[in-house]
Amino acid sequence: MVAWLTRSRPRGRRSWGKLAVFMLVAHVVGLVSSVEALMSSRTSQGAIAWIVSLNTIPYVAVPTYWIFGRNTFEGYVTSRRDEDSELARALADKLGELRAHGVEWPHEHRHLAGVEQLAKLPYLGGNDATLLIDGEETFASIFAGIDAAERYLLVQFYIVRNDDLGRELQQRLIAKASEGVEVYFLYDEIGSYKLPNAYLQTLRDAGVNVHRFHSTRGPGNRFQLNFRNHRKIVVADGARAWVGGFNVGDEYLQGHRKLGPWRDTHLKLEGPAALALQLVFIEDWHWATEEVPDLPWEPTVPSVNGVPALILPTGPADRFETASLMIQQAIHSARERIWISSPYFVPDEGVQGMLKLAALNGIDVRILIPERPDNLLTFYAAYAFLGPLIDAGVEIHRYQEGFLHGKAFLVDDVWAAVGTVNLDNRSFRLNFEVTALIMDREFASDVEAMFDRDFARSRQMTAEDILDRPLWQRVAGRGAYLFAPVL
Repeated sequence: MVAWLTRSRPRGRRSWGKLAVFMLVAHVVGLVSSVEALMSSRTSQGAIAWIVSLNTIPYVAVPTYWIFGRNTFEGYVTSRRDEDSELARALADKLGELRAHGVEWPHEHRHLAGVEQLAKLPYLGGNDATLLIDGEETFASIFAGIDAAERYLLVQFYIVRNDDLGRELQQRLIAKASEGVEVYFLYDEIGSYKLPNAYLQTLRDAGVNVHRFHSTRGPGNRFQLNFRNHRKIVVADGARAWVGGFNVGDEYLQGHRKLGPWRDTHLKLEGPAALALQLVFIEDWHWATEEVPDLPWEPTVPSVNGVPALILPTGPADRFETASLMIQQAIHSARERIWISSPYFVPDEGVQGMLKLAALNGIDVRILIPERPDNLLTFYAAYAFLGPLIDAGVEIHRYQEGFLHGKAFLVDDVWAAVGTVNLDNRSFRLNFEVTALIMDREFASDVEAMFDRDFARSRQMTAEDILDRPLWQRVAGRGAYLFAPVL
């Protein structure tokens, strides 16, 4: 027995020594990571949270930070922000021709200059804009556009499922490729992680150019799950384009088995703005493949009296927090009303402050969000700040007839937008998104009618909805709000 104990002590000391070395290395890596978090976090709250956790519990916080915590998407080339990039040089002449369709604004619309600076393109005139509501109308329009394409198709979605709708899209793309139409298909590797290789290989075998967005490409992004390409874009022949909230899956047509009917919003554009969406797609394709497809760039102008449209891509490669600034600009521009629809509503403090100030100034501020959540964290997190918004006069409406997934806003009766941006930190800082902003009274009237129908199917929240919640739900709300930087 004595001999056994004597032999056991060195082994025990070695185990404790290895543990001590592991803890020392973990804390050193945590310290180094906290410096990176200090320098790269876009909010002070996020920086403080990461620094504290990285230095107190580095064994958990370090891998979590390198998977979810960073806000900089390393290596992504955005031609509008880097005039020396390969993509910018390849498209320089084409973009000059596109800018020739820019619209000059009167003095009362001078506030648009800031949004145009963010986009690095002006509002482009000569477009037709068609509001598309719900799945049947949207996919009928998209599929008709695909079938009518004669030269090329650009197709990009965040989620593509291998179900009836996904296979219909697949077969239509294969049919066009067989006709000699050049087809480019781009999907997000995280959003479409369930898409089987057989689905993709069938497209490739038919001659479709297929690539994932590849958000983990590059040594600095190898373990990242934070960044997703949330854009949904279809471009046909550079003349017609579609953008909005719809992914490709049966639930977008038939409804969700738990959430009910799917309420979503999309937009069809014909004219020079279609080429602006083509540019967004090409930037993403270039990141995925390091290639620039040789495509025509001559703008099609269906109407000399067409509507002005601005295409605003946003994402973690931006120099500024572009999506948040866009929403704040929209709120600041409102003189009578600002109505916003978003399935996920956890805006940053800047947007919250602008919403409160607008309501206090007598602006009609309404937020439309779902009653039935598909994400419990965002659902409960909203209760941490909805009370002060309601107290300031902001109307919060919860959609009752299914799941609301549309992303749109309306400013007064002249400015409206449809896109992919949710009002949360993920869309503001972590996802690649795109929004189409339309300056036209007739289109704004269509968006107003859409909102009116949705408000009629909603209930307006009151202060009692916040105050009368059980204690555990109030605690859950405050706890969930701590995760706002990654929601």
